[in-house]
Amino acid sequence: MKTKKVKLKLKQGVIKKLKIIGVILGVLLVAYMFYCKQLSQFTELGYSREASKKILFSEHKEYILTVKENKTLNAAFESEDFKDKYLKNYAKISFVDHKSLIKNINKLLEKGYSNSDVSIILTHGSEEDVIEFTKRERVRYLEEFLDFPYAKIKYYDRYIAYTDETGEDEKTTVIHVNLNMDKKEYEDAVTEDVFSYDMLVNKFHYLEEEFIPNDLIEISEEYRGGTEVVLANRTAVNAVIQMIESASIDGLELVVNSSYRSHADQIEIAEFYRKWYGDNYVENYIAKPGYSEHQTGLAFDMGSKKSKTFADSKEYEWIIKNAHKYGFIARFTKRGQSITGYRSEPAHFRYVGKEIAEYIYKHNITFEEYYVMFLDK
Repeated sequence: MKTKKVKLKLKQGVIKKLKIIGVILGVLLVAYMFYCKQLSQFTELGYSREASKKILFSEHKEYILTVKENKTLNAAFESEDFKDKYLKNYAKISFVDHKSLIKNINKLLEKGYSNSDVSIILTHGSEEDVIEFTKRERVRYLEEFLDFPYAKIKYYDRYIAYTDETGEDEKTTVIHVNLNMDKKEYEDAVTEDVFSYDMLVNKFHYLEEEFIPNDLIEISEEYRGGTEVVLANRTAVNAVIQMIESASIDGLELVVNSSYRSHADQIEIAEFYRKWYGDNYVENYIAKPGYSEHQTGLAFDMGSKKSKTFADSKEYEWIIKNAHKYGFIARFTKRGQSITGYRSEPAHFRYVGKEIAEYIYKHNITFEEYYVMFLDK
């Protein structure tokens, strides 16, 4: 028995509807492709997809294509705080990664700050600092102190007060205030509790009694100036040995007289010198317990086997010229005593690593100045 093949015939009405659906889908596909192409003009410039969508359906498309990539504009189009009237301002203001960036920019512009002023404010403080700054009356002459990249807007009033009191120039004022030198020594000190080769310890940066530096080892007797045990950080010890051996090639005899001291050791030393030389000597030459670099295990009192007066020795001449090659700096110099707070101490050298030591040597600055410019966040 043969089966018959059945041909399905679509009604003309159905065919017509399918054709219409096909045309619609085709139109939608073309439209979507056109939309994606238009959107890509902005995503390819670096704008986020969210920002690109808003740009595409705004009246600012041509302007954005002229400006091209701009992170602050991208943040503006992503933000609910975007204002059309500030479009060109946004394009000229520095970008910082703050959640409330556009909101803060709007507030500062409303107060009458210029684009450059707003950029200065944004780039000289944390988000919290900027928010607080937007609450105050407009400040004139921002550039006086905030021209320096390491100046902080949260210290603006302290800068003003310090320069009025001391008559110091703007750069000196910023450095001193950032170091808390507008406060009393040993009061309200910053606690340093994490060991690092670039840690700052002075009359305004404090180590707690329990602080012990990383990886303390004993310095071999052949590199010491006496028989007493001397401890220091391993990396710093390796560097000082290299330095001593290099000096010996030139016929010089450098030695380490002292390095790591505990909190208790510093108490004993301060009392010893107070007994023999008085309070004034201790204030100028001996750090209070917790404020001594020796507790970091990175400070070394150097000496010469050939001379009792290190500052007059050939070893001293050599180390001043070469210490930076091994990661050391002359920590307390005559030039820097107004910043360090201590009088010149020729024997005291501090390990900070080669990069920092070379910069300090080349620019003839103190570690405090380097800290303010590059390390203080």
